[in-house]
Amino acid sequence: MQDTGRFTPSIYDAHSEMPGFPTGKMEKEALMKLPRSKMITRIIIFALIIYAGISLITIRGRIEAANVEMGEVRRAVAELEVSNAELQYEIENYNEPDVIANIARENLGLVLPGEIVFYDGGAGQVPED
Repeated sequence: MQDTGRFTPSIYDAHSEMPGFPTGKMEKEALMKLPRSKMITRIIIFALIIYAGISLITIRGRIEAANVEMGEVRRAVAELEVSNAELQYEIENYNEPDVIANIARENLGLVLPGEIVFYDGGAGQVPED
């Protein structure tokens, strides 16, 4: 490119008289790097937003799994409370003949004289057609 001696004004020359405007070579380079630093800042912010979104999705999955587990634990607690109530009744009424007979039937497989016992040999099996 040939130098014609003509002066080509730039934005730096037009504002060089303004206070606070960069006038030195290093200051002008710093001004030129400003858009690059903005781009890096935007990339960092975008990456943080993506990271936050992914984190929220994984946390939501963990919360749902914990809710399912909590429901199962609550059901187990309810079953154990019923079992505890039955055992507490047996403890409080252990001398009553009905309680003694029930324990003997369920736990020991005993029967009263003259009682007829039926055994289901096919329990749990599905009949075939």
